Amino acid sequence: MPDSTRCLRQLCLLLLGYALIACSSLDSASKTVVGAVSPYKIDIVQGNFVSAEQLAAVKPGMSRAQVRDILGTPLLASVFHADRWDYVFTFRRQGQAAQSRTLSVFFKAEVLVRIEADPMPTEAEFVATLDSGRRLGKVPVLEAPPAPAQPGAAAKPPEAKAQAPLPSTYPRLEPAAP
Repeated sequence: MPDSTRCLRQLCLLLLGYALIACSSLDSASKTVVGAVSPYKIDIVQGNFVSAEQLAAVKPGMSRAQVRDILGTPLLASVFHADRWDYVFTFRRQGQAAQSRTLSVFFKAEVLVRIEADPMPTEAEFVATLDSGRRLGKVPVLEAPPAPAQPGAAAKPPEAKAQAPLPSTYPRLEPAAP
């Protein structure tokens, strides 16, 4: 009996060792082949993007409505801080550092008095950061082909088709009450 127990114990240890070796070889294989095991993570855009051009258009002395027309609806408008609007923007992309920008506008008696903001990119700079690095090749020119010439069709204006007049009454949608 002791020999069979010892054999069983050695067999279990041997199987456990093979299992651990298999796990480590899978881990090293996933590191050598990029993306073999890691899941795809989508780009996450949250909040209001405010460009440098929009920020330059906002000036102290503007009304709340004027500020909202330029910057859009604020992401955060607290009941406890009614004279402050916060615009927050975050952009997360797999393999890149997250971008985060904040802008706060302060009002007094419905008039803008102060702006606190992170450095904002221009629209062109922001669009350049959206490039995923994929090269799609040459983009074809999109234009309509010339219309084929029809013999005997001199430049005649198209005749307007006669349309039937619209009815003055329409059928009932509900059945008449009994």
